[in-house]
Amino acid sequence: MEKSKRERIFEIIEMSEEGDTPSKIYDVAMICLIVISLVPLTVKSDHPAFEIIDKITASIFVVDYALRWLTADYKFETVGTSKAAASFVRYPFSFMALIDLVSILPSFMPVNAGLKALRAFRIIRSLRVLRAIKGFRYSKNMVIIENVVKNSKNALITVCALAAGYIVVSALIIFNIEPDIFDNFLEAMYWATVSLTTVGYGDIYPMTTSGQIITMISAFVGIAVVALPSGIITASYMEELKRQEQRDLEEEAELREIAAREAIPKREKSEKV
Repeated sequence: MEKSKRERIFEIIEMSEEGDTPSKIYDVAMICLIVISLVPLTVKSDHPAFEIIDKITASIFVVDYALRWLTADYKFETVGTSKAAASFVRYPFSFMALIDLVSILPSFMPVNAGLKALRAFRIIRSLRVLRAIKGFRYSKNMVIIENVVKNSKNALITVCALAAGYIVVSALIIFNIEPDIFDNFLEAMYWATVSLTTVGYGDIYPMTTSGQIITMISAFVGIAVVALPSGIITASYMEELKRQEQRDLEEEAELREIAAREAIPKREKSEKV
C-alpha cells in the first residue's frame, strides 16, 4: 500500500532506519544545525554573523517543530483511530516538544533597552543550550539508554528515595551535633550531599569527634548508594542490548522471508517464458 505524504514526512524526520537515505541525511543535517546553533553561546560578543546564524537555525527548528506536530498521530501510533485528534493536542506537552519550544523561543523574543532587560535576556538566551538535548533523538544509542532508564525506573526511584532520605537524616543529625559549624539547615544538607557522594570539597567539615564519626559513616554509605544505580543501569543496559540484537535478527529474518516470497513469482514467470 502506497504511503501518504505525512507518513513519509514522519519517517524522514524521525530517527533513520537502515537503508532510508533521505532520513539519514535529515538526521545528520539536524545534528549539524544543532551544533552550529550552539556556536554563538560559546562567545560573549554579539557579532552580527552570530545573530544571523541564530535566526536561520531557529527558523529551521520551527519548521522541524511544525512537521513533528503535523505528524503527531504517527508519533503516538493513533492514525485512523478515535484518538488521532487527541495526539495533536498531546504532542506540544510531550517532553521533547517542550524542549524544542523552550530552545526556540529565546531566538525570537524582543530585547528591550536597559541593563535589567538585557540581563534577563541573557538568562533566557542561555536556554538555547537545551538544543543539545534535541540531538539525542537522532542517536540509536540514546534511544537504548532511554529504554534502559524506563525499564529501571522503579529501582532508580527507590535508590534516589533512599539517598534523599539518608541525606535528610544525616543533615538533621550533623546540624544538631555541630551547631557552631553549620549556620543553617541548608548548609547541613549541602554537607550531607557532598559526604554521601564522597566528593569532599572540604569547605565545611565537622570539628567534634561525634561529627567526624558521622562523616565517616556517611562516606561509607555513600559508596554503596552511588554504586547501586551504576549496577542497576549496567544490568538493564545489557538486557536492552540483547533485546535490540534479538529485534535486529527478527527484522533480518522477516526481510529475508519477504525477499523469498517476492522471488517465487519471478522464478515461476521466468520458467513459463
